[in-house]
Amino acid sequence: METQIYNQRNNSSRFSTYLAMCSFAIGTLILILYLLVPNSMQLLVVGFFYVLFALLFNGIVLLNLLYQFCIYPNERETLAIKMLIMLANIPIAVLYFFIAMHQNYSS
Repeated sequence: METQIYNQRNNSSRFSTYLAMCSFAIGTLILILYLLVPNSMQLLVVGFFYVLFALLFNGIVLLNLLYQFCIYPNERETLAIKMLIMLANIPIAVLYFFIAMHQNYSS
């Protein structure tokens, strides 16, 4: 029973890392496409809705990690690192927003 619970915790924390990496990769791809095709309103709309979706989904996973952080004191260091990896996407998204807006208004 204990091994099954540990494996479930390990899988959920591994999922959070994959989700953070995929969110970063998709956001970067959308930004690169926008820089290659400037003034594309379709890509701006796709990027906007992607950010909303990523914020919702990553937020749910972050809350799950926070819950696990509270109930599993022996795993706090690992869970804190996973939460920081998830939170690292926030400044990256803000940077990408400023790059897209600069590109949009400088043309």
